[in-house]
Amino acid sequence: MTTDMKDLQQAIQFAIDHESLWDRNVDGAWGVHVNDPPPWNRLLGPVHDRGPVSGAISVDGRMLTSWGEPDRADLTFSIAKTYLALLAGVAFDRGLLSDVNEPVHKRVPGIGFDDEHNARVTWAHLLQQTSEWSGECFGLSDQADHFRAVTFGRAPDGKKGDLRRVQAPGTYWEYNDVRINQFSLALLHLFGRPLPEVFREAIMQPLGASENWQWVGYDNAWVDINGQRTQSVPGGTHWGGGLSISANDQLKVASLFVNDGKVGGHQIISSEWLARMRTPCALAPYYGYLVWLNHEGRVFPSVPASSYFAVGAGSSFTWIEPERKMAVVVRWLNSAHADEFFGLVLKSVDGFLGR
Repeated sequence: MTTDMKDLQQAIQFAIDHESLWDRNVDGAWGVHVNDPPPWNRLLGPVHDRGPVSGAISVDGRMLTSWGEPDRADLTFSIAKTYLALLAGVAFDRGLLSDVNEPVHKRVPGIGFDDEHNARVTWAHLLQQTSEWSGECFGLSDQADHFRAVTFGRAPDGKKGDLRRVQAPGTYWEYNDVRINQFSLALLHLFGRPLPEVFREAIMQPLGASENWQWVGYDNAWVDINGQRTQSVPGGTHWGGGLSISANDQLKVASLFVNDGKVGGHQIISSEWLARMRTPCALAPYYGYLVWLNHEGRVFPSVPASSYFAVGAGSSFTWIEPERKMAVVVRWLNSAHADEFFGLVLKSVDGFLGR
């Protein structure tokens, strides 16, 4: 075994040794909802037990290694947000969403964007988490995530779930799952088809992904779309449901970013859209279109500024490092040790590349 491969195996062992603090069984200390104040501390959709620390790494399209149970479909929580941004890119490329700065209600009226405050919410606001959309989505109030603390964002100045005064759309950044679910509902109406169907046809099938994944909604998240009863899907698993997918399939999705939207010479997502996803939000420069950016070295100091991430609770990470054409997927890693793990991976990969 070469020194570089030994270094990589040591990095993987480090991840295995620093597994998520969440129980593997959903009956234990599992999930985000358990930390919510009532009445938001309960599940609204299905969940399932998780597997061990698992992952996969590729460089320039070549699989370097995988570990754990990389073919096991596990809930990926907020990485589904990044996948919603890819679906918005599909809509953009098809001309369904030609202007992200257009108010949402102009294309999808009658679903909660029509009152005086919410009529100012644009697609870009939703993609950057600056919408300040106010209301209820499938029985959940946006208040559920007021003053929410996230690892890489600014510390809130209030207690989670306490009501705060909502700001004008586009003037305040807040990580808020209810607003993301409202964004998903808007995309559903924009496409006029179930989002998992669009995701399968536009993204997963061209990538050669497996069929061993599912994206489901809350039990009450059913709406009428063109006369058909259709389930809206959430951008995570905060209150259940969400996207179950394997590490190997996530690595295929990551290849879209590494290859600037191309698969086998075919442009699946436009490079223009992916560039927009990587553009820093003025109010939160560590955030783009539902991805975490590292250009200030704030998110993960041990990796290059060019890196960006999809991050899910639990914790699940998809790391894109464009300078090395590298993609890293790791599931159920204790987030407190993520930066050190990524640093170890970077060192070993740089050894392979002779950097």
